[in-house]
Amino acid sequence: MLETDQVLEKAAQLRSRNQAFALVTVVRCESPTSARPGAKALVYEDGTIEGWIGGGCAQPAVIKTAKQALRSGQACLIRISPDKNSDQEEGIMDFGMSCHSGGTLDIFIDPVVPRPALLILGAAPTAQTLAALANRVGFSVTAAFPGANHELFPDAHQVIDGFALDDANSKPGFIVIATQGKKDEEGLEAALTTGAHYITFIASRRKADKLKQFLLERGHDAKRVNAIIAPAGVEIGAVTPEEIALSVLADLVRARRAQGVAASGVNSDQPAASAGTVQAIDPVCGMSVEIAGAAHVALHDGHKFYFCCAHCRHAFEKTPRQFLPVSGAVG
Repeated sequence: MLETDQVLEKAAQLRSRNQAFALVTVVRCESPTSARPGAKALVYEDGTIEGWIGGGCAQPAVIKTAKQALRSGQACLIRISPDKNSDQEEGIMDFGMSCHSGGTLDIFIDPVVPRPALLILGAAPTAQTLAALANRVGFSVTAAFPGANHELFPDAHQVIDGFALDDANSKPGFIVIATQGKKDEEGLEAALTTGAHYITFIASRRKADKLKQFLLERGHDAKRVNAIIAPAGVEIGAVTPEEIALSVLADLVRARRAQGVAASGVNSDQPAASAGTVQAIDPVCGMSVEIAGAAHVALHDGHKFYFCCAHCRHAFEKTPRQFLPVSGAVG
């Protein structure tokens, strides 16, 4: 088990590798609890946890919330308490737990999400301005073009001289082609080799249509070619390189946030699970429990019930009728 200083050291290593994780910290306790204020843990995207922030019902609640936070990118504060009747405080997500040891834990969950990778192909003034702006709003910027260097792109995390994109440090999620008349065809073909889903081209619609036809004649996949966004950016009447870069950045932010909403759009608040759903409700404590790979399951009257921990399962098995009115059965 990692100690607190080891958790922080590991967090620094993960951040340097641009790897996603959530740093979880106990900020307040009401005894009896097995964790103390300042206790820390790391939670990864797959739900793996390292460190100690309490056992029993605490870990399932933390893992569930940390995974949601990693999808949304939003930090949150949760309370794990046996008192289900207490008034909820604004800004605190309450997990009422009858299976915990009797204490209360307030836990802060801070997601550390890798910067989305943006590849800019081109060295025009618009490309240089976009690299600077995108870096400031949280993108990891790679600029590529023959003759590109750090003098042209001082804010880029990586600069590639040419279109040899195998040299890129990470696979881009977003590509902007800002060649603007210089090696347009080469830039477009380089973009299509990456597999990126978002490719936008700074060009007029007429020019873009002609170059898309060129790509089709070269044998590129029609679906991929037709998905190239052109003209690039949000329509704001942009004229100068700075204004064009701003309009392109606005659409990049829109696309980035839209992906985050889609990734976090799972509704886990249903009162019961049916066959084929992902989660069920623990009938003892009310927590959502992932059905796949659930460690604590009980069978009663031909129905399966899922539990966050052994304590809840044992409580149910002793007096199942006590919990049936709020059960989450699966037939």
